[in-house]
Amino acid sequence: MLPATTITAIADELAAAEQARSVVPLLTGRYPEMTIEDSYAVQNEWRRRGIEAGRRPVGRKIGLTSKVMQAATGITEPDYGAIFADMVFENGAVIEHSRFSNVRVEVELAFVLRSPLKGPDVTVFDVLRATEYVVPALEILSSRIELAGRTIVDTVSDNAAMGGMVHGGTPIAVDAVDLRWVSALLYRNETIEETGVAAAVLNHPATGVAWLANKLAQHGDGLAAGEIVLAGSFTRPMWVHPGDTVHADYRDLGAITCRFV
Repeated sequence: MLPATTITAIADELAAAEQARSVVPLLTGRYPEMTIEDSYAVQNEWRRRGIEAGRRPVGRKIGLTSKVMQAATGITEPDYGAIFADMVFENGAVIEHSRFSNVRVEVELAFVLRSPLKGPDVTVFDVLRATEYVVPALEILSSRIELAGRTIVDTVSDNAAMGGMVHGGTPIAVDAVDLRWVSALLYRNETIEETGVAAAVLNHPATGVAWLANKLAQHGDGLAAGEIVLAGSFTRPMWVHPGDTVHADYRDLGAITCRFV
């Protein structure tokens, strides 16, 4: 692994980029020996500093769980990142575009846990038993590392490109609908840009949550009751610009709308 001083220096650089709304060169181009465990160490240092500064952790995001997302990024394994309370927006929110870098939006389902999940060996059925409800959500991607040529090491270090999330629509129990067949239509400024079905996320969106619980166990961590878990996108990321209105129609599960200014 990289020396602790290097991990700290990378975390400093990414924190400065987040504050400045800027983008830094690829980490893998400058630290070719950097491993996936190094990148999670960087992310954990970023998360630790956030908690120390008073930010309240409320959950996790899972990324790169669908074939469409893996094709869009060229990365073929999932990753995860942290969600703080100040990253969560209500339905209908007006959001400052300049708060983020390389701003894109994805369509997802968010699982809200009734009981904790701790790996290893967590299954889809464990996830369904532990879930209080599922609700439509949009993830706002914000990349502080340049996009071209990035690897899983770059994305994990960058908190899996998590910028924020918007939740809304109708919360549902996991047995109220076949989650695999939840679908959504994604619009930008009244024009449909993307469509998708939740089964694109590892055949069932709860599979991503099980993967996360088992991956966190490898890092001595788990999921707590009350946490929000973004289960992964089932559309390609859609670029958004200042002035854009984003609308996601989940049919029976309602809709989410937000505007970037």
